[in-house]
Amino acid sequence: MLPHLVPTEVGSAERSSVATPLGHASTLGTVRWRAVAIPAAALVALAFGLFLRFMPGGGAQSTAWGARVALAGLVLTGAPLVWRTVRGLVAGIFAADVVASLAIVTAAVQLQPLAGLVIVLMQSGGEALEQYAAGRASEAVRELEASAPRQAHRRDDSGVVRDVAADEVRVGDTLVVRPGELVPCDGVVLDGTSQVDASRLTGEAMPISAAVGIRLMSGSVNGEGPLSMQATALAGESQYARIVELVREAQASKAPIQRLADRYAVWFTPTTLLACLLAYLFSHDPSRVLAVLVVATPCPLILAVPVAMIGGINRAARRQIVVRTSSALEQLASVTVAVFDKTGTLTIGRPTVSAVRPIGAIATDELLRLAASVDQASSHLLARTLVEAAHEAGRQLPVAQHVVESPGRGVTGEVEGRTVSVGAWSLIVEQAPNDSAHLARKAMDQEQLTAYVAIDGALAGTIEYADALRPGLPRFFADLKAMGVRRTVLLSGDRAVNVRAVAATVGITEARGDLLPADKVDVVRALTAEGERVLMVGDGTNDAPALSAAAVGVALASHGGGITAEAADVVLLADDVTRVAEAISIGRRTLRITRQSIVVGLALSAIAMVFAAMGKIPPAVGALIQEGIDVAVILNALRTSRA
Repeated sequence: MLPHLVPTEVGSAERSSVATPLGHASTLGTVRWRAVAIPAAALVALAFGLFLRFMPGGGAQSTAWGARVALAGLVLTGAPLVWRTVRGLVAGIFAADVVASLAIVTAAVQLQPLAGLVIVLMQSGGEALEQYAAGRASEAVRELEASAPRQAHRRDDSGVVRDVAADEVRVGDTLVVRPGELVPCDGVVLDGTSQVDASRLTGEAMPISAAVGIRLMSGSVNGEGPLSMQATALAGESQYARIVELVREAQASKAPIQRLADRYAVWFTPTTLLACLLAYLFSHDPSRVLAVLVVATPCPLILAVPVAMIGGINRAARRQIVVRTSSALEQLASVTVAVFDKTGTLTIGRPTVSAVRPIGAIATDELLRLAASVDQASSHLLARTLVEAAHEAGRQLPVAQHVVESPGRGVTGEVEGRTVSVGAWSLIVEQAPNDSAHLARKAMDQEQLTAYVAIDGALAGTIEYADALRPGLPRFFADLKAMGVRRTVLLSGDRAVNVRAVAATVGITEARGDLLPADKVDVVRALTAEGERVLMVGDGTNDAPALSAAAVGVALASHGGGITAEAADVVLLADDVTRVAEAISIGRRTLRITRQSIVVGLALSAIAMVFAAMGKIPPAVGALIQEGIDVAVILNALRTSRA
């Protein structure tokens, strides 16, 4: 056997239901240390016992001491496993551990400790990894809290600004948010203009134009100019804190998944116990009971399942698909509904120039060239996007002179002797007052992000921005349908009209917009309540709660990963959402091969049990037969790692 290579299946109904409270990292560390200590001690006892038993020139006394050391090691390391199995049975948890625990006890009673220690290694070695995987869920919450706003600048009645902890801010306090800082709590802008990045919360790449009266959410990043705002909620009750709580609640309420091995153990374990009982009743020979247990030790369950899962996980990793647990790989195989975020998932996640629309006699290329030339002096996201578009179009951009940037509104400068302004309509109205009525009407007609361009005091045109769709999406969604994914759903914080348009373009059957993180969680939970196996794909902090609530959460890590990747079960390292279909395919193939290994292995074990119960197979020979079965099922399970 290969005990050092074998982690058990993640998701045991008993073990995966243990939640590690936030802030109790030391407790988690203790649990992990105990999980590692048992297989380590069993390995030491096994190695030392074998050394004493087969030591050259040791004689009978050395052999006896080897047996004593191995027996002591079996008792010390096997007792916790047996006790846990007993507690599980009392609690109604019928797992694959039952036969293994019986074999451990029988090996100790019949003074065959070396065989018992091998079983301890098989069972506990993988559980060390299982404990580690079970603790990973709390990492998402810990990272969210670590990234929360910590400090605020509060202005008192005398106008003095003092630094305070974010949780000391009270509703009604006046706060100053400087460029580059996080908004400490929900609030409304009292003074100043800026561009605020709220993509971590809303998932939308388009910045918010902050001005007097605009509401801001905690966790947003102030971009350009200082803002004065009034707090409308405590930090612990603001939007960012609600996302943290949503992730915690989603993880706590997610139903544990019964291990694949345990589902087969429901019928195999009673069959084994019945065979033991019949063997003893007809022969009154306890060695036959041990022989039955030896050949019936569920190695096809304890070994084939994790080896196959590891193979599938490795194959996925070669395709830059990181499957974090074997339970996630199993869940991928049975997905019925696929839910997608829009921005950064189905789109590239940042605005691009979608249209250049001149007004009057100016040509489109000339409008693009002049606007991009003055935008070269700005660090704004949309300005950089416009400059990139001009370069891609092959335009040569002269250097603008006398550039003045108005934070949150736009930029004005001279290009080849002409005064060019690019920005929000409030800025352009000042530069082109004669066109103000037409400009105001055009601003109200816009359904997407638009920059306005004035040249020499007259409105010259508009630059429209959009978040471009990723290539290959229609075929991707057709592939999902062909694979048996019955429903596809698009959820977004963007306006519903934009979301429906994207859904229609790529072939998604259902779409909802204007959603907050809590709304996405509600949709995922509602689908789950309908009996669907939900896969959720996202890339932003705002998606983390829904990823945690789904049966399988898939994160695109190309935009930084972080919190979203921690909350997900599967992480796509490649910036390619279409690999979700490949992940599902790998999961289905892995599960198919795993079931083949289990069925064949258990069938061979059942045949061997019959002969062992009849006294045709002694315990020593049974051990060799079981080793042969193990090799067969492992070789078959290893097929999951091959393409």
